[in-house]
Amino acid sequence: MNLTELLHAARIDGARATFDVGDDWLQGRSVFGGLQAAVGWRAMRTLIAADIPLRTLQMTFIAPIEQGEVSASARVLRAGKSATHVEARLHAGDETQAVMLCVFGSARESMVQRRPAAPAPVEKRVRIPFIAGVTPRFMQQFDVDLIAGAGPFSGKPVEKTAFDLSLHDPGPPTEAHLLVIADFVPPVALSWMPKPVPGSSLTWMFEVLEPDFARQPLAGWRVESALVGARDGYTSQTTTVFAPDGTPVALSRQSMVVFG
Repeated sequence: MNLTELLHAARIDGARATFDVGDDWLQGRSVFGGLQAAVGWRAMRTLIAADIPLRTLQMTFIAPIEQGEVSASARVLRAGKSATHVEARLHAGDETQAVMLCVFGSARESMVQRRPAAPAPVEKRVRIPFIAGVTPRFMQQFDVDLIAGAGPFSGKPVEKTAFDLSLHDPGPPTEAHLLVIADFVPPVALSWMPKPVPGSSLTWMFEVLEPDFARQPLAGWRVESALVGARDGYTSQTTTVFAPDGTPVALSRQSMVVFG
C-alpha cells in the first residue's frame, strides 16, 4: 500500500491517528522512520489548519515499531500568533516508541531571503534495485539511483552520497510524502562497511525551506548527504532535499548508530 493510500485509510479519533502498516514499509524489524513521522504528522494535522505549513520537526526514535497497527496521539504545546508547537507520541499500549515535536508556522514578512545552491548536474547513475531479503523492505516503495558517493556495504570510506528518488505514489505530494523522501537516506557510514551490519537513527531534525512544493511530481527528487562526524559507533550527517525542478525544499540532520 502506498503512502497516499495509507493516509486515506488512517482511522482518526480526535487527535489520534491509527494506521495499519504492512511489511512493505519495514526497515529491518521496525517500521521505516519516515513513515513513523508521517503517522505522527497525520495526528498533528487534526489540530492544525491545512493552510499553516510545517516548518520544523524534531524526532527521537525510542523503540522499534512492529508492522500492524501503528498509532500516534498529538497535543498542542503552545499556539502563538504565527507559530504553533505540537507534540506527537507513537505508542503501543503504554509504551512510548517515538516522540515528535513540530512547529507549524504562518508566513512572516522578512527582508532576509536565502536558499542553498542548486544541485550539480548528474554525471552518473547506478540503479539500486529492491531485492527481497537483501535490501530493506520499504525500498520497494521507491525507484532509486545512486548518483554520487557509494552505496551501503561497498567498503568505500566516502564522506558524501546522493540519491535520485522516485516514490511509487500517485500523489499529490503532502508534507508526509516529503518526510518519507527525506528519511530515505541510509547512514553514509554504512558505505564504509565491507559487509552488511545494522544501522539505525536515534534522532532526526528536519527543516522546511520551501513549503510550496505540492505541484512537484513525486519522481526525480534528490537527497544529498554528508557525513559530518563519527566516533564510538555514533555518526552525524546532514542532508539537503531537492525537488525535481532543483528547488532546495528541506534540510535534515540525523544522529545515527552503526554496529561495525
